[in-house]
Amino acid sequence: MVTDGAGTPLTLEVTAGQVHESTVAEAVIGAAIASRIGCRRKHRGRRHKPRKLAADKGYSVQRIRDWLKNRLIAPVIPHKDNEKARHDPKVKFDREAYKGRCVAEQCVGWLKEFRRIGTRFEKLAVNFHGMLQLAMIQRYFRLLF
Repeated sequence: MVTDGAGTPLTLEVTAGQVHESTVAEAVIGAAIASRIGCRRKHRGRRHKPRKLAADKGYSVQRIRDWLKNRLIAPVIPHKDNEKARHDPKVKFDREAYKGRCVAEQCVGWLKEFRRIGTRFEKLAVNFHGMLQLAMIQRYFRLLF
């Protein structure tokens, strides 16, 4: 799931249990960039891509970092302990921007109030994805009204 800085869900993708999330990261982030991400009131209707994208260590893959840099998005992803870049003094990690990642985790927290999603009542991925989309629509209505 990709959220904006305020915790509003933008896109999501459902994968099989054994598939790592980083395999579909480009598709999900690309869909979020194509949506109205970071739209400010004074620029209503214009689409803005994010300046930074925060993710956890699971997304610390050079392929994702290069993909983000090619789109002029600064990756705020901590390096794994076994990566060389972790010990490189040239690589600066933006701790303040990384603290904003908790917004996405809180966004996932409201999904737990939907028992059907929390218990994974729907066994087919297409049905589960539909229930997640319905939950997102309900979230949008709560934010709007």
